[in-house]
Amino acid sequence: MSTKKGINRLPLNINTTIKDAESFKESVLEKLFCNSGKFREVATKYDFYMAFAYVVRDILIHNWIRTAHTYFEKNSRTVVYLSAEYLPGSHLHNNLIYLGVDKIAREAAKKLNLSLDEIIAEEVEPGLGNGGLGRLAACILDSLASLQIPAIGYGLRYEFGIFSQVIRDGWQVEVSDKWLYMGSPWEIGHPEITYDIPFGGYTEQYHDEKDRFKVRWIPSYIIRGMAYDMLVPGCMVKTTNLLRLWKAEACETFDFQAFNIGDYYHAVEQKIASENVTKVLYPNDQKESGKKLRLEQQYFFVSCSLRDMIRIYLQKHKTLRNFHLKYAVQLNDTHPALAIAELMRLLVDEYEYGWEEAWHITSNTFSYTNHTLLPEALEKWPLSLFSTILPRHTEIIFEINRRFLEKVSISFLHDVGKLADLSLI
Repeated sequence: MSTKKGINRLPLNINTTIKDAESFKESVLEKLFCNSGKFREVATKYDFYMAFAYVVRDILIHNWIRTAHTYFEKNSRTVVYLSAEYLPGSHLHNNLIYLGVDKIAREAAKKLNLSLDEIIAEEVEPGLGNGGLGRLAACILDSLASLQIPAIGYGLRYEFGIFSQVIRDGWQVEVSDKWLYMGSPWEIGHPEITYDIPFGGYTEQYHDEKDRFKVRWIPSYIIRGMAYDMLVPGCMVKTTNLLRLWKAEACETFDFQAFNIGDYYHAVEQKIASENVTKVLYPNDQKESGKKLRLEQQYFFVSCSLRDMIRIYLQKHKTLRNFHLKYAVQLNDTHPALAIAELMRLLVDEYEYGWEEAWHITSNTFSYTNHTLLPEALEKWPLSLFSTILPRHTEIIFEINRRFLEKVSISFLHDVGKLADLSLI
C-alpha cells in the first residue's frame, strides 16, 4: 500500500479549508457557539481568543494526522529532542503566520469588529522555560518542522512557570505563573498514554532459568506520567511535528479508608507528593528535599520519554536491536543526561539484552549539547541521595564508569590522578 493511498483512506472529514476572511469568520462563530456556549453579543475577548485558537487548532490537527501517518508508513528515522525547557511564545500569533492565514484572520477579526492584536494578547503563554535554553529548544523544533524532518520533542508539563512579576506598593513581587488556570486550547491530553515510573527501594541479584545473571529492581513508590501534546507546525509547509509533555500523577489519587477515619491529609498525601514532580520548573535545591524533587523530576522526564519511544518503535518492530537506527536523540544540556543510564536499564533489565549489545544501541542513540562550562551548571548529585532514589541506576553508572576507566587506563597507565579526574564518580 502506498503512502498516498493510505492517507486518502484516513477519516479526515473535518472541513479545515479557510478560503477567505468570511469563511474564517463563520468558523470562529461556530467555535464560539459549540466550544464556549456563547453567542457573539455576550462573548468576551477571551472567548473570541479561544474560538480563533480552536479554528487554527483544527487545521493543525488535520496536518498533524497526515504528517504522522506519512512518518508511520515510511518508517522514517526520527529526531528526538529532550529538553527540560521550551519557550514557544504565542501559539496563536505564530501558528497564524506559519499556516499563512494571518492576513485572513486579521480581516475576519475586523468583520467581527475586533482587533486581532487584542485577541492575541489574551493568550497566556506556556510557562515551560525561563531563558535561552527554552527558546533554543522551541526554535529547533520550529526549524525541524519547517525543514520537514521527522521529529518529536519531549519535556515536562509544568503546572506553574518559573514566576510572574507584579508591582505591589511600588515594589516588584514575584508570584507563581498560573499559565494553565484557564486551560489551554493548544494541548491535547492523552489519558490513554501513561507510564508508571519507579523510584526508591532496592535491587536483587539472581540467575534466571538459563543461568544468566540478572538484577531485579524493587521500587518503594511509583509516579504515573500522562502525555499532553502540543503541535509544532513548519513555516509555510503542511508538515506538523509534535511536542509531548509529561504530567506527574499519583497512581492512587485518593485513599478512601484514610478519609473515612478523618485522616484527611493522608487521604491525598500520595497525590500531593506525586504531582509535586511537575509543579514548577527547577525547584529550589538548596535543601535536601529540593535536591530530591529535582532528581525525581529529571528521571521521571527521561523515563516517560524513553518508554514512549520504545512503545512507538515496537508497533512496527519485534526487537529493539535497531532502535538506534530509528531514533537520533539529542540531549539539551545536562537535565536529560539520566536518559543514558535509563535506556541501559530498560534494555538490560526489562528487554534482556546483554551489556555489550545494550551499550552499542545506547551509545549510537544519543548526542549531547553542552551550553556552558560554568561549574554551577554542570550538575552533580550526592551519591547517598542518588542511590536512595535510583538504586539500579547507581549500579549501572558504576559499571559504565568501571569499563570507561579500564579503557582510559591504557593511555594513562601510571597516572592515577588523571583517572581520578576522568572518573564519573
